[in-house]
Amino acid sequence: MRRAAHWAGLVFVVGVLLIMGGAYTRRGVPEWVLVVPLALTCAGVLVRYRAPLVSLGLGVVGISLDLVVGPSLPTVLVFTDNAYAAALYGPARFSRWLLGGASVLAVLAGAVAGFLARDWKVLPIFAVQAALVLVTPVTTAMVLRQQRDQAAAERARAEQVARLAELDRQAAIAAERRRMARELHDMIANHFSAIAIQSTAALSRRDLDERTVRRVMQSVRENSVQGMAEMRSMIGLLRQEGDDTADAMRPRLADSESLAQRAHEAGLATTMRVEGEVRELPAPVDLAGYRILQEALTNALKHGQEAATVVIEYAPERVSVAVDNPVNGRRARLDGAGAGLIGMRERAALVGGSFEAGPVDGGGWRVKAVLPTGGGEG
Repeated sequence: MRRAAHWAGLVFVVGVLLIMGGAYTRRGVPEWVLVVPLALTCAGVLVRYRAPLVSLGLGVVGISLDLVVGPSLPTVLVFTDNAYAAALYGPARFSRWLLGGASVLAVLAGAVAGFLARDWKVLPIFAVQAALVLVTPVTTAMVLRQQRDQAAAERARAEQVARLAELDRQAAIAAERRRMARELHDMIANHFSAIAIQSTAALSRRDLDERTVRRVMQSVRENSVQGMAEMRSMIGLLRQEGDDTADAMRPRLADSESLAQRAHEAGLATTMRVEGEVRELPAPVDLAGYRILQEALTNALKHGQEAATVVIEYAPERVSVAVDNPVNGRRARLDGAGAGLIGMRERAALVGGSFEAGPVDGGGWRVKAVLPTGGGEG
């Protein structure tokens, strides 16, 4: 508002000086009369930002009065700013109507001037002059408005792209966190569960002989060392770039006998049966099958009793992993966080497989995952 007031005041002062210098058509009226339409158009400059249509209205009244008593050059020049402001800051639809009206009015002004002068050669001269006053400022404002709107659209598009990029980044971070959580859970839970169960048994039984206690402690130590080794391997992989090392060190379903042996040493009698021809599996499927079997044996160690049966079946286009163990409603030896079943289901879904877990006839519990292999090609 202050800027517009300074600009309007400056324009009014300069306009008065031009009128005093004779920049108007003399029709026998006092010079102060010419200041009235100039003041009206300058008032339009004052409100050009807040009320552009009011600015145009004041300019139309001022220029109309000026044509009667003048016209004067400063009033005509200031009116062009009134039209420019209305086209630039007013409604977009109004600016298009204003351009059409200004064009028609310029032609009519030339025609009227030619008729009054009784010389049609005057028509194009007055038409061009009217176009300079009416059409040129409106056209300039519309071009500038189009560029401004285009710049605003580009800014909005850039902000939208930035927001989408941020959402993608957050989704990638969340997915990576879930993946790392699954890996850490499946990697550590098996070892720590065995350690917790074996140490609890050793502490709760006072009738164990030294040889038995020593065997339990050796198993605890082995699980601790293996857990630390796997943790160091994972930390090393996270610090490296590329997939070569990760592929070389990733656990494979073909090495699942070590899982059964570890569960057996932790106190869960485990039998394993492999059906079909063992073959190389796609890396994601191989890792998912291994981790699902690992977590299923960990749950069997926590909740099961007697023996667990593991069946790995290699079919032409799939591989299935099933773990059965009786539970009979016995209280779990260790409390779980409930993340195991969720993690197994997520792993199966990530490779396009299916997963089911629940009680079966006879009081047992079954975990089964069927993972597609794409025809068995690794």
